[in-house]
Amino acid sequence: MAEIHLDPKVLSGLQEVMEGEYPKLLDTFLDDSQKRVEALRTARDDAKALGLIAHSFKGSSGNLGAVRLAELCRQLEDRSAKPVPVDLGELVDKIDQEFARVRPLYEHERQRFQL
Repeated sequence: MAEIHLDPKVLSGLQEVMEGEYPKLLDTFLDDSQKRVEALRTARDDAKALGLIAHSFKGSSGNLGAVRLAELCRQLEDRSAKPVPVDLGELVDKIDQEFARVRPLYEHERQRFQL
């Protein structure tokens, strides 16, 4: 079974609720997500910082339908809380790769609303 990267039903629901503010929501998510990915890279060896960033990123990703990204952030949050965190760098890389995968999907969605 293929992994779900982006849930179109979530985007459809957000578009309906946000109406004219929907494009701004997408822009904000893309900008914030890029900053979070960069923060994860910077905090790569700091389990506590990684856990905090992952928690925040998990929420925003889930709210915007980035299913796989939210799951990877959940895993990073969980692992970073362990007494001896392992494979945190590997998860940061996976999160980075997943954002690189979904970013064009959100950018395409955003282009649908260009004036």
